[in-house]
Parts: sequence; structure tokens; C-alpha cells
Amino acid sequence: MSTLVVCVDRTDDVGRKTGIETPVVGWEAVHSLVTEMGLSDPEDSAVNSLLEALRIARDLRDTDEQAIVAVVSGASDSVVGADRAVATQLDELIDHHDPDSAVVVIDSAQDERLVPIVESRLPVDAVDRVVVRQAHNLESTYYLLKQFLADEELRQTVLVPIGITLLVFPLLQAIAGFGAAMATIAAVIGGFLLYKGFGVDDHVSDLPAQARDMLYSGQVSVVTYAVAGGLGLVGLFAGAIGLSTVPTEEGSFIAVMGFVYDSVPWLAAAALVASTGRLLDDTIRNEEVRNAYVNLPFGVVGVGMVVRGFSGYFLEQATLIESLSIPAIRIGVVSVDAFPLPPVYRLAAFGIAGIAVSLIGVRIASYVGGTTFGEGQIAD
Repeated sequence: MSTLVVCVDRTDDVGRKTGIETPVVGWEAVHSLVTEMGLSDPEDSAVNSLLEALRIARDLRDTDEQAIVAVVSGASDSVVGADRAVATQLDELIDHHDPDSAVVVIDSAQDERLVPIVESRLPVDAVDRVVVRQAHNLESTYYLLKQFLADEELRQTVLVPIGITLLVFPLLQAIAGFGAAMATIAAVIGGFLLYKGFGVDDHVSDLPAQARDMLYSGQVSVVTYAVAGGLGLVGLFAGAIGLSTVPTEEGSFIAVMGFVYDSVPWLAAAALVASTGRLLDDTIRNEEVRNAYVNLPFGVVGVGMVVRGFSGYFLEQATLIESLSIPAIRIGVVSVDAFPLPPVYRLAAFGIAGIAVSLIGVRIASYVGGTTFGEGQIAD
């Protein structure tokens, strides 16, 4: 078995600096070429590449394997001409020595582009990339950047946001000051990282196809999703109005509670409409309705009631909303005057109501699905 240990030089450093024509074949010829290259340019990494080719050939011979060491280069003024020159020299070597396989020695990213040319003619057992120890970190960084820039998706994900940030930051600094510019950029970058981290972009990219399929299939949820979107916008608007009515001295926590208190009914209604549409679609398509779709509307209402109860409790403690009160009652000679209830009663009432609605939903879902509560839990 014979192996061709070939050192490739795409930029023809060997020919330009020594005047020696390639291919150079044989141990003695390559050994002399190392001396010529070293004397002409001691700092050229090609010297190390040639020495590595000699070392590999020596190691192969020590294992009683026939090794032919050779150097080929692209002696041409154009890239295509250089690659064709290397291909021609490889064909000459194969015709004269008929090797069974090859080991390719390279020292740069340019030379690495010649590896497919060798592979098209011989089985390549190994590719040895020679990096001078003093320049190892720099060369490794170059290869990482080369691979990074070759990935189009990675470029768009990293380079585009960085470029937009560098363009927008000076404008924000001129308009709002350094602190506001930094805060805005940090918030946008944080939102982008969360957007990519949670895979929101994958869901967003699927939305047009899903919407098209829903429209063509005549699903009820198309209309209910549109209604839910409108109710959601109304809820955000109502929450913003409620937020504006909270005095600034109450603090940010009470302001948030005001937003939640006014927006939750609308947002719960939006979720209820959307889940109901999904339930209707499932009912129309299938004879059996899944328990989860039946239970979802009740769960949405229950959660909305609990959240509204907690937010109302905090607002009532801050005296921003009126307390729940028992109206005046008169039965015959017995009369009870109206009196307010403590804030904890509001919290308890909404909490108990939310739990009750959720339990009713579980019971109805188990009845519709034809299973008991325990069986449904075990099946899930």
C-alpha cells in the first residue's frame, strides 16, 4: 500500500520565492526545497508545512508503508487557473506513482479549498492543518470567523441586531441622553434574546400557514380568534385608562394592580372566546371531544376571577375602589342597616368563586368525555 503525502500551496509561494517548478517529488527534493524556502523567507508558514509533510512521510515509512512525499502549487494569475494547475500536477503524480490514498498537508484557509480537488482523485485518509504555535490563537480565531460568516442564519441572527444597535444608539443618545439610550438598547436586546430563546420566531413564521389553513378549512376559531384579539386590545386599553387614574404617590405596585384590575375581565373574555372557538372546532371535527378543550373555558374564567380578586384586594386596601357592602335588609319588624365588608371578604369571595368554576369545568369535562374525575386524571 502506498500513500501520497502531498503538501498543497494554492498561492504558489514555492514558485514565487524559490523559482522552483512544481510538482516537487521525493524526500531529497522536498528536503532541499525546505532549505530554499527557509532561506528566502524564514517567516513563511509554508516552511512548517513542508517539514510536516516530511515528518508524516518518515512516520509512515517507519511503519513499513510506502510513502511518496510531494509538493504541488497553483502557478497561475487567477484562482481558477491555480486550481486547474494543482489538478494537473496531481494527475501527473497519480499517473507516475499510482498511490492508493493521500494525506493532505495545508497551512491556510486558502489551501483548504484544494482538498476537494484531491478527494476527487484519491481517497484522502487525513488532512493535516499546520498552524505555527505562535499564531495558533489567531489562526483558530480566523477559522471560527470563517465558519461563522459562512452561516447565513447565524449572520442574520447576530450581525444584523448588532448593526442596528450601533446605528440607533447615537440617534437615541442625541435625542434622549446616554442613560435613556442605554436603557432602551438593553431592553430591546433583552426582548430579542427572549424572543429567540423561547422560539417565538418559529411560531410567528408558522402563523401565516396556519391562518391560511384555518381559512380554507372553514374553522370557527378563525372568527373567535379575531374577536379575542379585539377584546384583548380593549382590555389593554381599559387597563391603560385604569393605570392613568392611579395617583403617582401610590407607587408602581398599586399602579400595576390598577392596570390588572381593569384589564383582566376583558382579557379573560378574550381567552374565553378563543378557547370556545377551539372547542367548537374540535366538536365539529370529532365525535368525541377532548376533556382539555371542555375544561379550558372554565379554567380561564376561574383564573380571571382569582386575579381580579387579588388585584381588587390591593386596590381596596389603598382606598382606590369601594368596598363590598351588604345592602340594607328589612323583613317585617327586623331590619339590618347596610354595612361594608372588610377587603379580605372580597378576596375570599373571588377566590372561592374561581375554584368553584374550575371544579364545575372539571366535572362537566369528565361528564362529556364519559369518564369520572379519577379516571380522567389517570388517563392523562
